[in-house]
Amino acid sequence: MNPSARAVPLLLAALLPLSACGIPETGVVEAGEPATGVLDPGVTSAPSESVPEAVPFVKVPLYFVENGSLVAVDRTVPGPTDLGSTLLMLFKGPDDKERGRGLTTELPRAAEAPTIRTDGTGVSVRLPRSAGSLSDTAVDQLACTVAVARLHQDPALGSAQVTVEQPGGRLAGRSSEDCPLGAATREAPPAPGTAAGPRTGTTGGGTGG
Repeated sequence: MNPSARAVPLLLAALLPLSACGIPETGVVEAGEPATGVLDPGVTSAPSESVPEAVPFVKVPLYFVENGSLVAVDRTVPGPTDLGSTLLMLFKGPDDKERGRGLTTELPRAAEAPTIRTDGTGVSVRLPRSAGSLSDTAVDQLACTVAVARLHQDPALGSAQVTVEQPGGRLAGRSSEDCPLGAATREAPPAPGTAAGPRTGTTGGGTGG
């Protein structure tokens, strides 16, 4: 018998078991897409969490009355603050700790917020009608608080002039140079071209209307 004729049955016999086991006769069959996003060993996936930034605290000088004299109190609050929020704190009066020190206020409780306008070193504060007529000491409290707050906003100004407009158009003016300084203001660096050194004493007697 021809040798090639004998090889055909042997080849068929070898292929039959493979077909019975379900193994395809073709090459490798790919199923699905390759895996993606595989992490390195020891690395776990977790959603990123942003850590909230801590709110800074600032010292805000407020002017109250002690034994008839104007005094500056440095109140520590979450900052930053602006002129409007500073005035709201002032009109609320001394807190429990400050009252315990004997501090008082001559400013009334404000039902409405004053209107504030700034123009360089000048600041104008228009009081609502509900504020009524203020005493000289109350005007000093208001003007000095606003003046020092303005200098904290822009230390390069060197000084600030505050005009308080009371109901009925009555005006009273004050300068930051006439205001006693609190610790926070004394520790602040002096503005360029100004002399360093704390001021002492109470405000000069302005015209409170």
